Amino acid sequence: MSHKAGFVSIVGKPNAGKSTLMNALVGEKMSIVTPKAQTTRHRIIGIVNEPDFQIVFSDTPGVIKPAYTLQASMMSFVQGSLIDADIILLVTDIHEKYDESEIIEKLRKTESPVAVLINKIDKSTEAEVKAKVAYWEETLKPQVIFAVSALHGHNIGAVMGFILDNLPEHPPYYEKDALTDKNERFFVSEIIREKVFKLYEQEIPYSTEVVITAFKEEPAITRISAEIIVERDSQKNIIIGKGGSMIKKVGTYARQDIEEFLQQKVFLELFVKVIPDWRKKDNYLKRFGYDQ
Repeated sequence: MSHKAGFVSIVGKPNAGKSTLMNALVGEKMSIVTPKAQTTRHRIIGIVNEPDFQIVFSDTPGVIKPAYTLQASMMSFVQGSLIDADIILLVTDIHEKYDESEIIEKLRKTESPVAVLINKIDKSTEAEVKAKVAYWEETLKPQVIFAVSALHGHNIGAVMGFILDNLPEHPPYYEKDALTDKNERFFVSEIIREKVFKLYEQEIPYSTEVVITAFKEEPAITRISAEIIVERDSQKNIIIGKGGSMIKKVGTYARQDIEEFLQQKVFLELFVKVIPDWRKKDNYLKRFGYDQ
């Protein structure tokens, strides 16, 4: 029996719905999903396995002009995902403006099949969808354009059909029971970071990183210690909150999701550490995994 396998890269601007789309396609919560832009920092791989195919999805950080070293590293993940992609899905919010950008130029030149997914159509009119379809036909001339709602699962089946039609014949790249190339520690740190994004305002979430410092699995419980890294003492005070109220809230919400993820009872300890300007320092970016 022939077997298909390939890499599908999901690219687009921050907050276009890439992570929601990947979670819908994979059927598992792989990527952080919050209303704030730029929540995905790493290239996160989610794998869909069936007896006759394996699809390796990459959810990449939103395409931006880098303002500091961390963002430049995030954009290197995007470029890397375009190079090895067998299929590219460009996700665009129905209401976002798209200037001519480097990513459009790269997509025009690629030999890989490209699908444009006009997302969040549940928040638009039929006329708006038709206008956007015409725009993308003119601007990019992709193989196909889908109007989708990743949140509500609208047209996700059609997107999967396109992927399977264009997936090359190839043996599986990963073990057939693999869901991702990331380990449990990575997803635990992402769960904690998601809570920071949801509970704090303005710049605070963008200045934070989460590092797992201890991960001890025992028969009845998993004991986890994590550091929330910030850039200034004032941010540390905000993260902790009055009398420790905010950090306690982060810990409670994160522990509930981690227990669901690991399917085990969890003891979670959170600490806050200040590393001035860590987002601009190569040695810390490498340590935190932004060294592609």
